[in-house]
Amino acid sequence: MNNLTKRWFFYVVGLVILALGIALTIKGRLLGLGSWDVLHYGLWQTFGLTIGSWAIITGAIIVLLTSIGRKQWPKLGVYINMFAIGIFIDVFNWLIPEVEGWVAHSLIFTLGLFVMAFGVAFYITPNLGAGPRDTLMLVMVEKFNMKLSAARNLMELGAAVLGFLLGGPVFIGTVIIILGLGKLIELFLPFTRKLLVAFLGSDDPNIIKVN
Repeated sequence: MNNLTKRWFFYVVGLVILALGIALTIKGRLLGLGSWDVLHYGLWQTFGLTIGSWAIITGAIIVLLTSIGRKQWPKLGVYINMFAIGIFIDVFNWLIPEVEGWVAHSLIFTLGLFVMAFGVAFYITPNLGAGPRDTLMLVMVEKFNMKLSAARNLMELGAAVLGFLLGGPVFIGTVIIILGLGKLIELFLPFTRKLLVAFLGSDDPNIIKVN
């Protein structure tokens, strides 16, 4: 495989790991979910289908909005991100058994949080494009002259509130994901970069840089 093919492989594996982490937090949902997963869960509770299906549908709506905002269609990575995560959330949700009690939910939620962070670090390391929601955040920064953190917080809050109104689980875990996920991703990035460099056999100027 050439370097680009290896980077795409690494990217997709990272998306699968991220989906596993999301599914684990869903199994530990007594502690709450991440903002967007609260929304997907609430949509599933209200309208049926599956949580993964709603992840794809909301992603598609966001892709449409960002395409209108930027007057161009997103790159391939956005579509792969959208479909892979949605599909594998459902696969892992089906494979992983339900757990009962606060202790079990706390343990599986915590595991899910670390797996999610590792998955995000893994998939952004090849530097092949952001997901639909991150792309929307960048459009908000460009169009409304917002700070990146403000755009991110507004999106997270909006998704969590709408999801909560639809019956999605919001609790302390939601706050932990919003405040702590980014820090965990930062911790994992040097390691995932080393993994990718080892996989490629040499450093590559196209992959993400870590300070």
